[in-house]
Amino acid sequence: MSLVASVRRALERAVGVVNPIGWVVLSLGVLLAVVAAVAQWREVAVVAAACLLLVALALPFLLGRTTVRVILRLQPERVVAGESVAAGITVTNVAPRRLLPTVLEVPVGPVLHRYAVPSLAPGESHEENLTIRTDRRGVIPVGPVLTRRGDPLGLCSVDLSWTGVTEVMVRPSMVGLDALGAGLLRDLEGVSTDDLSPSDLAFHALREYAPGDDLRHVHWRSSAKAMAAGAGSDLLVRQYLDTRRSHATVVVDDRPQVWRDGDDFETAMSVAASIIRRAVLDDLDVSFACGSRASVGAGGHVALDALCRAGLGEVGLVSASQRVSAAATDTSVAFLLTGALAHFEDLQRASAAFAPEVRRFVLVVDPTASASVVEVAGLPVLHVPTKEDAPAILQWSVR
Repeated sequence: MSLVASVRRALERAVGVVNPIGWVVLSLGVLLAVVAAVAQWREVAVVAAACLLLVALALPFLLGRTTVRVILRLQPERVVAGESVAAGITVTNVAPRRLLPTVLEVPVGPVLHRYAVPSLAPGESHEENLTIRTDRRGVIPVGPVLTRRGDPLGLCSVDLSWTGVTEVMVRPSMVGLDALGAGLLRDLEGVSTDDLSPSDLAFHALREYAPGDDLRHVHWRSSAKAMAAGAGSDLLVRQYLDTRRSHATVVVDDRPQVWRDGDDFETAMSVAASIIRRAVLDDLDVSFACGSRASVGAGGHVALDALCRAGLGEVGLVSASQRVSAAATDTSVAFLLTGALAHFEDLQRASAAFAPEVRRFVLVVDPTASASVVEVAGLPVLHVPTKEDAPAILQWSVR
């Protein structure tokens, strides 16, 4: 079975070296040869021989090996839509013999860039630079960088891959937001609650030792003083208040039917990215969900990367909210973004996915409406015509 697989791979490799134009020339040569043999037509036989000879002469260009080191550099790898990325490709001949001229191919998204690499002496390098322009949010794959060796007519060629695929994360344009108050404490220890805890960061009081208490929490100095004063013989242990770190969760509706057009969806992504960036600046944990893309409790870069990859789908706001709320159980404040055509029942179901103590805000992107904030059935609904309106609306709402 392994022999059959090896033969199959060898045949696929041999067939793959012939380019489409090579197959055309080869097929034409075989067809004309058959016609010349049947009709005894000498001129057709000459043309057939010429076609077959061209293919035969192209094969020697495939002989030999290309041994190079290719380094692909992107600076930066994360940009905001509208910015440019500088890419540099360095090709170094690491073979002990001179490298024949070759072609360097660099796929950048759907565009293929080709560069001619001259003959290089052993150890010599050649560098090419290009600028990658970004227009919209998304992910631009760059690579793999290929070298192509073949004949001048392009009948046959061999492509060798030298790098992997590097992704450029294009974030949407963002607006500056004020601190997300929402009654949240922005420090490393979190916000203290009234819930008592046997082990946490916020010290509350001392109490008598009870069977099962962790001896590491015994306050030995206070216990010794109490025993010396004759107040009792029981040990005293520390009692703590439960602390919770602030956690912001952002959910974007991915259903096409709730958005008037794609621009409204991109506006929602810009607002969502702005909220995530502000939450990171406020030192909050961040979670993001849109359709099948999600990032739970990770850093800001990871959440924004997930936002770059997100697109329209059929998951919906309710399912995404239920999934992310189950994963991010410590959510303190949730922002639900949807379009003007969404049903209010879906907004209620999505907000109900979070615990009752979570502050929830629904942001409806509707360029035809005026900026406003209304409360419907206890749920704050913020109407955001453009991303530039988001700072004022959020500043007024989250206080």
